[in-house]
Amino acid sequence: MIYAENILLCIASPLLLSLFFLRKTVRRFVGCTLIGMGICLLSAYISGYMYQIVELEESETSIFISPIVEEIMKLLPLLFVLFLFEPDDRSFMDVGLGIGVGFATFENCCYILSSGAESLPYVLIRGLAVGVMHIVTMEAVSLALVMSRRYKMLSVPGIAGALTCSMIFHALYNLLVSEPGLSATIGYILPIIAAAGLYALHRANRQKKA
Repeated sequence: MIYAENILLCIASPLLLSLFFLRKTVRRFVGCTLIGMGICLLSAYISGYMYQIVELEESETSIFISPIVEEIMKLLPLLFVLFLFEPDDRSFMDVGLGIGVGFATFENCCYILSSGAESLPYVLIRGLAVGVMHIVTMEAVSLALVMSRRYKMLSVPGIAGALTCSMIFHALYNLLVSEPGLSATIGYILPIIAAAGLYALHRANRQKKA
């Protein structure tokens, strides 16, 4: 048993202190990282509550419940920033990236403390895979919202579509890594392939603007 709240407090304290000394752009990213960590903890509460209600097995919860809860929770602060502050595209993408990084970091810390870190290769593979997966889903959703706003198509169906895609990708990853062997290998590689595709898309977009 681990005490996630204590872990969050330990990790977040120096980051909170650093906000007083950072310049604006870095402060925004660190702040979003802290928000991502908090969302990870709240998502765990909600998923645990749903786990008790629906009486599914732990593996089934990670496939059917957790992706829905986590992706909705990660989307909420994005929408809050988008509609309240109306940031430029680059700043908005940074917000999504920070939330994804914070979520993945805190989730990995809790995993290592609960399951141990004896196998360094496995910890590195999982760390990279989970970290990349959360970053990919947040960057993809952020990009979809940016494109929807740019082409005057930001609406409930558009937001729901972006959210659904992130849920499906997240659930597919959890499904693949739930079984050892080839399935898990494909699951670990999938986020890296998606990240490479997103990076290529970002680079092409920057070159087009230039």
